[in-house]
Amino acid sequence: MEKNKVYKDLFVDFDDTLYDTHGNSEIAIRETFEYYQLGRYFADPQVFYDAYWEANIDLWGRYSKGEITRDYLIVERFRRPLSVGMGDAATEAYCLEMSDQFLAYCSNKPGTVKGAHELMQYLREKGYRMHMTSNGFHEVQYKKLAACGLRDYFDTIVLSEDAGVNKPAAGYFEYAFKQTGAKPETTLMIGDNLQTDIKGAMAVGIDALLFNRWGYDIKSGDPEAPTYTVSDLLDIKQII
Repeated sequence: MEKNKVYKDLFVDFDDTLYDTHGNSEIAIRETFEYYQLGRYFADPQVFYDAYWEANIDLWGRYSKGEITRDYLIVERFRRPLSVGMGDAATEAYCLEMSDQFLAYCSNKPGTVKGAHELMQYLREKGYRMHMTSNGFHEVQYKKLAACGLRDYFDTIVLSEDAGVNKPAAGYFEYAFKQTGAKPETTLMIGDNLQTDIKGAMAVGIDALLFNRWGYDIKSGDPEAPTYTVSDLLDIKQII
């Protein structure tokens, strides 16, 4: 990989690009299962875990498209798995309480993706202006940033709740430009999600670097392919 274009601003996704959201959440969902003694309803905990992840992936995808609200996501991602073992006993109030407990566990976890701190230190020393771009919830993201020690690397925090619209919508990136003063032609988006991070950025004229953590099949010559693709965060050092 050769270094190419000169960039001034970096829009950097947070969850599962720098912060190991999936790994931290796996720990937190197990802690939540134990806290609520859900073994009373699930002889095999894996049944609950599998149902939770299936619901979570579906709901976050719909949330990013603006199809559902934040409040619906918070309740439904627990109502679905709980209903497998509890039926109608999984009330909205119970799901909300469980969500609060789960998010409390999650937001205090320090785990980051391998190489995250080293990469951010390198980028800071190179003089890039860095802006966290996230669809995550306001009250949770700042706690995660503090827990993992990455807050000071960012010049700006751009959250979808403040923008009033989620990535990949063009309105989100327009809001990010206004908040940061960045220009599309000298900005690079870095993220792990092909739809919300990469295609969303490229649609508004931003170059995009995919951290291919999830093994997307990126075909050579595809006109919609990311500007750059890496499978290891530290490979970014060879690009910018």
